[in-house]
Amino acid sequence: MSNISPTSHPTPILTVDVVLLTLLDRRLQVGLVRRDNPQEPFFDAWALPGGFVRPQVDHDAQRTATRVLQEKAGVQSPYLEQLATFTGAARDPRGWSASIVYYALVAPHIAPEGNDKFQWEPVNEVGKRTLPFDHSAILRAAVERVQSKTSYSALPIHLMPPEFTISELRGVYEQLLGGPLEPRGFIRRIQEMNALEETGRTKTEGHRPARLYRARRDDVLATLEPSLLPK
Repeated sequence: MSNISPTSHPTPILTVDVVLLTLLDRRLQVGLVRRDNPQEPFFDAWALPGGFVRPQVDHDAQRTATRVLQEKAGVQSPYLEQLATFTGAARDPRGWSASIVYYALVAPHIAPEGNDKFQWEPVNEVGKRTLPFDHSAILRAAVERVQSKTSYSALPIHLMPPEFTISELRGVYEQLLGGPLEPRGFIRRIQEMNALEETGRTKTEGHRPARLYRARRDDVLATLEPSLLPK
């Protein structure tokens, strides 16, 4: 097999973008960063965190995503999953590009605070305007993925504090799915997932003690048939 010279064929732009999501003020919010390089497209616009793949330091795309989150948002997400790859000649004014996209979930208690370079915005508000590049389409795809996995898995646990009640967890599911869930049915399905364990502590809810739970393990993506969808 002949060697491939780096100059023998065009090299596309290769980046990694990350959709960072959390729940603040009972709303799903996305982390955006200000593009601060005047030599690059969309200077001073708010966009999804992203960056070029650095072969010298990134042994794979997930390493790039982890680095981007740390550098651009100052956070290490406990949950990071590859979403899709977005490609094309028109998505970046600098030329033909490919972006390997991840989405990340971070609980509110460890979500970074906003500043002049990073901010949280409600997803439904961001959806009313067009983000740079094809980031609007990327955001829609990520939210659809999260909602889909919420309907059959324990994914929302990654948006919870270390300890929580079942009703608090149900509230997060309802926010993500966009409708109420029958309490007893929800408890049954969560128990079947076997993703929680009791802490032995309680907190007061509605003048009554409610048991506190935590994630049983790091891998809490036990799946079931999609029966959690609101009726």
